[in-house]
Amino acid sequence: MSISRRTFLRSTVALGAGATILPATVMAEAESVEQASSSETAAIQAKSVEQASSSERLAFQAESVDKALSDLFNSPVVSSDKITIKTPDIAENGKVVPVKVTTDLPNVESITILSEANPKPLVAQFNFIGEAKGWIKTRIKMGGTGNVIAVVKAEGKLYQASREVKITIGGCGG
Repeated sequence: MSISRRTFLRSTVALGAGATILPATVMAEAESVEQASSSETAAIQAKSVEQASSSERLAFQAESVDKALSDLFNSPVVSSDKITIKTPDIAENGKVVPVKVTTDLPNVESITILSEANPKPLVAQFNFIGEAKGWIKTRIKMGGTGNVIAVVKAEGKLYQASREVKITIGGCGG
């Protein structure tokens, strides 16, 4: 089967035009989807801040671990060996420290992460609904070497565990 020169040129031009127009169309569509999802995310974040109680807001502004815990919870925290914190022993950069918290405690309601070395130690609080598994995986910023503390609320009681992380370059202005 032989193809004429004219057919070959027509096909090549059509493919070239399609290759030029298609990516621009796909990129424009991806941009509109991205803008829509970022505005939805902003609405969700704003809603979350509005829903935060005054005690939660105070806890995020607290300058010590004890103050943050007292602002968040009204009951004592006990140590538990049923909470596992996985972090690197030495993090080269405090701006991005991977943290994984798991627990075998039943009926986990929340997992709260604090960093002793930060000017504002309360890093995050994850609330669970229903029968969720007690684990989270995230990255946090640490101001320097110190303990990462995980507080798990399960069945109305508070349990905590901690793990020291050595930081070579600080992440909170260090």
